[in-house]
Amino acid sequence: MDLIFYIILIIIGIAVGALTGITGSSGVIVVVPALSFMGINFKTSIGTSLLVDVITTTIVIYVYFKKKTINVAAGIILGIGAVIGAQIGSNIAHILPVIPLEIIFTAMAAYMAYYSIRKSYNMNKKGIKKWNLNKFFSFLFGFILSIPIGILTGVIGTSGGIMFILIIILLFSMRAQDMVGTATLAMFLSALSGSLGYVRIGHINYVASIIIGVIALISGYYFSIYAHKIDQKYIYRFLGVVFIIVVVSELIKILIL
Repeated sequence: MDLIFYIILIIIGIAVGALTGITGSSGVIVVVPALSFMGINFKTSIGTSLLVDVITTTIVIYVYFKKKTINVAAGIILGIGAVIGAQIGSNIAHILPVIPLEIIFTAMAAYMAYYSIRKSYNMNKKGIKKWNLNKFFSFLFGFILSIPIGILTGVIGTSGGIMFILIIILLFSMRAQDMVGTATLAMFLSALSGSLGYVRIGHINYVASIIIGVIALISGYYFSIYAHKIDQKYIYRFLGVVFIIVVVSELIKILIL
């Protein structure tokens, strides 16, 4: 049984590395449902997922920085806002019951499935209209909008990779790869703040975090290199399918188990 447990953690790590490396998405959509099904408390699964994100994003940031596809200033500004929000969120999560958290998590996954698949078929359309702001106000609004993302990080464990990308689309002009790299940097800071909050309240499984994180670190390195070669529409479709699987698995757990 112990061997199977570790094998599952390794598989989760590979999947997390692929998600973060290719899409800049948080590993929460894989880690939380998987660990919950393995019998780990939902809040502990969230805290563990956040620590995994901290470990995984370091190598992904390195690759994007090395390839000069990351806006460090924007990533740090977004990340600082999320750091503040994550501390608020982790304290809120401490007093909330588990079921509402799972429902919120499932609803977020459902929305992201819709967004990802729709985006994959509208890559050439403008989509969300960019706000024409000067540099100062772009950074200011980016900071403000990142605070609620941080709150979600602390409450349901999503480090905000895709949501940071939405903010970047609104406020900054970047290529797709630059958006992923910048969002990953912001996600690192958000996840670090959130995980520290869960360390404080004692909801992290360190063994699972280290095993998943180290494996994801390795797979994330190679998948982030691959991300610079793949057509973005396939990235969004892949992400959409993953979100759908997460929604179905969470609904089964909430309604039946």
